[in-house]
Amino acid sequence: MVVRVAVLSDVHGVLPALEAVLDEPDVRSADLIVATGDHAAGPQPRAVLDRLRALGDRALLVRGNADRELAALARGESPADEAWQIDAWAARQLRDEDVALLAGLPHPVTLDVDGFGRVVFCHGTPRDDEETVLVDTRLDRWAEVFAELPDDVRTVVCGHTHMPFTRLVDGRLVVNSGSVGMPYGRAGASWALLHGGQVQLRHTPFDADAAVDRIAGESDYPDARAWAERYVRTVPTDTEALHAFGPRDGRGAS
Repeated sequence: MVVRVAVLSDVHGVLPALEAVLDEPDVRSADLIVATGDHAAGPQPRAVLDRLRALGDRALLVRGNADRELAALARGESPADEAWQIDAWAARQLRDEDVALLAGLPHPVTLDVDGFGRVVFCHGTPRDDEETVLVDTRLDRWAEVFAELPDDVRTVVCGHTHMPFTRLVDGRLVVNSGSVGMPYGRAGASWALLHGGQVQLRHTPFDADAAVDRIAGESDYPDARAWAERYVRTVPTDTEALHAFGPRDGRGAS
């Protein structure tokens, strides 16, 4: 059974943000770091994967939709001209071992966590790495999403939407740790700590100017500075993100 778990999600190839979170005392002292997907799709894909690998057995990587899509792009199984520009670029940067790692990641993962019992860690939802649920998703949609979960799973930890929240759903605790590398709502890296039956949503500020300069200097992505200015320094607001993601959770469907 794991006692203290640090949850990171959606690093999206942003090494300065990942390093800032890994330097947090509560992350350094965690028994396990669970990264719930979308690790490398961004301006520093190889560097981020190398940093995650260096954690060894202290880290458990869960598959996100972008991890699956990068592997498919790198293997020529998905058309590059239909992908986001930065995703197509990132896929070309991956080494064979990176592609094998991303393609082989599990989704979802269930762990016994002290104070929580069995916890499911996923990206979108337990049944689909790309499915969208939000803090204000209607209850019947949640019931559909969780229909196949065992009754003894009372906590679900997810990512994907880049916005941190905790809420109860018919007695189950749902946690979204937000995004490390592409936060929505406010600048800085979001993550979560599970310990002693309690959830803490955490936020790690870092020097955005230095991070943008570093990404622009270390990445070969042609639009690295503009990408970092948009997603690291001046992030999309929570309102923009909710407007973008809202239609994807089935709201308004008959």
